[in-house]
Amino acid sequence: MFVLLALSVLASAIILAKLFQFSRSGLRRLGFAEQALSTPQQADHTGALDALGRQRNPVARVMESAIRCGLDPAMSAKDVEAEVSRVGSAQIRNLESWLRGLSSIAHLSPLLGLLGTVTGMIAAFMRLEEAGSRVDPAILSGGIWEALLTTAFGLTVAIPAMAAFYYLEGEVDHVRAAMKDTSVRVLRHFGKTPSHIASRDDDRIEDETHGL
Repeated sequence: MFVLLALSVLASAIILAKLFQFSRSGLRRLGFAEQALSTPQQADHTGALDALGRQRNPVARVMESAIRCGLDPAMSAKDVEAEVSRVGSAQIRNLESWLRGLSSIAHLSPLLGLLGTVTGMIAAFMRLEEAGSRVDPAILSGGIWEALLTTAFGLTVAIPAMAAFYYLEGEVDHVRAAMKDTSVRVLRHFGKTPSHIASRDDDRIEDETHGL
């Protein structure tokens, strides 16, 4: 029970910390992206970089990197793709920090509760054996409900932790998709579209041509 209590405190701390981090970063506030994407079309790259620099959203960091790399004539499309991917991966790792710990708590809590139930049942039957012929049903029933209490507490810890994990993971997936979309659109403007995207577009055009 003490272990489960410690895990519940740790899980609560992780959830609150991640919610604060996500709220502070404004993960759902992506209105700046369309404005920044329209600015390079007007050749105002400095204005776009300044606007992105004022944002806390990790998508802004990826877009900023894509614009800077796109403006560098010495960087090939492959180099640009590698650099933008590096920046994006760093931002995603920051968002995913402690999520694996939260997932571990959600998976381990029921097992710890079950372990407490098993050990509690063993102790209850040992007391029943020690009683010998003076068997009191209260000894067994009291031991059983005490043992089952750990399983109930383990599930109480695990269910909210698992729900929070899936919610936070969904937010990270949303940001990852936004990073991919905005970076491809920026690099396409500079003619440095990632190779796998460019080949996919070529295949689509070829298929459409054959269809005609």
